[in-house]
Amino acid sequence: MPNLGVAVVRQYERGVVFRLGRLRGVCKPGIHFMIPLTDRMWKVSLRTVTMPVPSQQVITQDNVSIGVAAVAYYRRSDAVKSIVEIENVSDAVGQIAQTTVRNIVGRSLLDQVLTDTQTLNLAIREILDRTTQQWGVYVLLVELKDIELPVSMQRAMARQAEAEREKRAKIIAAEGEALSAGRLAEAADVIAEHPIALQLRNLQILAEIAAEKNSTIVFPAQLLDSASAISRFVSEESRGAVSRTGAAPKPPATPTALAPAPEPTPLRRGDSDDAH
Repeated sequence: MPNLGVAVVRQYERGVVFRLGRLRGVCKPGIHFMIPLTDRMWKVSLRTVTMPVPSQQVITQDNVSIGVAAVAYYRRSDAVKSIVEIENVSDAVGQIAQTTVRNIVGRSLLDQVLTDTQTLNLAIREILDRTTQQWGVYVLLVELKDIELPVSMQRAMARQAEAEREKRAKIIAAEGEALSAGRLAEAADVIAEHPIALQLRNLQILAEIAAEKNSTIVFPAQLLDSASAISRFVSEESRGAVSRTGAAPKPPATPTALAPAPEPTPLRRGDSDDAH
């Protein structure tokens, strides 16, 4: 740029001086005097530049169309190369970044794009850094910041996630049932050895239910126990009576069959005359 012989270079800048079209040198921060109308200085900022990469429509390796947006951070490391080697370094870095994002994502599967973005970020940064080194630009970082999925794919992934959650829930419930069955079996063994424990447990349940005072409780366990006790008592008494008599009770006699009535004797002729 033309000047009047005096130029000030800021701390974050470097000044590239051309004299009559030939490279003169690089000026460090400070004030510099130049030959008017002969020297020309281009100031190059060395600060890190944030460059957004617009959303790119990409078809992944498993034929899913997605939109991918990214952001890149770079800075000029060589002031001379960033002016001499390329005309507009910002546009060049932006275009090569878009192309690299499409190529890297297009060679990846959708699951890898969604779950392994760190690997993709490193691959994109390495390719950009190798390309931009000849322009005096150093790429610090590249990050995929937004991935747009089709609505149908979002619904499919939602169903898959729901099915996965249901599978885990069923597995956890089955494991809980197995553990509880083992504990119940152990408790049943203890109660079988100590029947009074069942009665204590019943009383505890009654106390817990009665705390609400909003329902009628029907507890038939004792009635069933009483019925079984009565049946046992009756069977034991019947066996005791048999043992005291020493003989089994006789079965009732079957009634005898009635004898058939005698048939009437036929009268002869002589007998009828005698009767007269």
